[in-house]
Amino acid sequence: MADSMRLVSAEEVDNALDDRALVEALREMFRSGCDVPLRHHHNIPIPAAADGTLLLMPAWQINAQGGGQIGIKLVTVFPDNGRVGLASILGQYLLLDGTTGQPQALIDGVQLTLWRTACASALAADYLARQDAAKLVMVGAGALAPYLIRAHAAVRPIRSVTIWNHNSEKADALAAELKVEGVEVAASTDLEAAVRAADIVSCATLSSQPLVMGAWLPAGCHLDLVGAFRPDMRESDDMAVTRARIYVDNREGALVEGGDIAIPLENGVIKESDVHGDLFDLTRGLVEGRTPGKDTDITLFKSVGTALEDLAAARLVMQNL
Repeated sequence: MADSMRLVSAEEVDNALDDRALVEALREMFRSGCDVPLRHHHNIPIPAAADGTLLLMPAWQINAQGGGQIGIKLVTVFPDNGRVGLASILGQYLLLDGTTGQPQALIDGVQLTLWRTACASALAADYLARQDAAKLVMVGAGALAPYLIRAHAAVRPIRSVTIWNHNSEKADALAAELKVEGVEVAASTDLEAAVRAADIVSCATLSSQPLVMGAWLPAGCHLDLVGAFRPDMRESDDMAVTRARIYVDNREGALVEGGDIAIPLENGVIKESDVHGDLFDLTRGLVEGRTPGKDTDITLFKSVGTALEDLAAARLVMQNL
């Protein structure tokens, strides 16, 4: 009889993953590539409530011998879930055998997304941040913030982290509870001062207006833009993109989905040719990241996510269970 499908909880995802290993798994997956069809986006009318959204994000990698795996992330967004004590965003990740299509695992999709999103930013920073980057500013204190902090600390010698959030109490709370070995963590209400002293600035917010101004970015800084996932949202201003060498996770999505790149593109502030490369290019050595002698360059990375990252993370989870 065929093995039954494994159910993998959020806690098991945490236990199966570590930042450095996932960064390397993502690096290898971007180098080798996989099939990533366009994601499906469906509106679900809900009587007497806000419409729900169903997102389906498939990817597969089948090797020449016929092995491999298929993965589908299923995400629902139901804005009124707070009324019944549920998170508005829920998700699961279904992993299938690439030869037979047999289900192998159903993995907590929210936790998997937190890990892969943070480690994709760390992978980018491994190419784009200065080797001696020690001061990290975290803009935002939501669910993703601690994962981003730990992931960046896995690839660079981070010694101090400053957390800023529009609600300063949330920044204070995260600074008090977050423990990263060898790292001093504090909250600040002065974002400009924090950014002006930063080596890496990581943003994970839902802001519709720029928070980080290009004029604040010091020479040699790396700006990591993870939030603001819609075309009408942004975390940085026009000066940030004009001062920086721009990189993205994948060109197909990042140039149209996230406002940090899409808005200045649409307004003619930058051109598509100003985007120097994506994670496929960087991992394959097709474009340069930060090179010796360029320690004063400002770099900018915008991610919107790709199902490739979910598949790489899910495979690593199953390897380590």
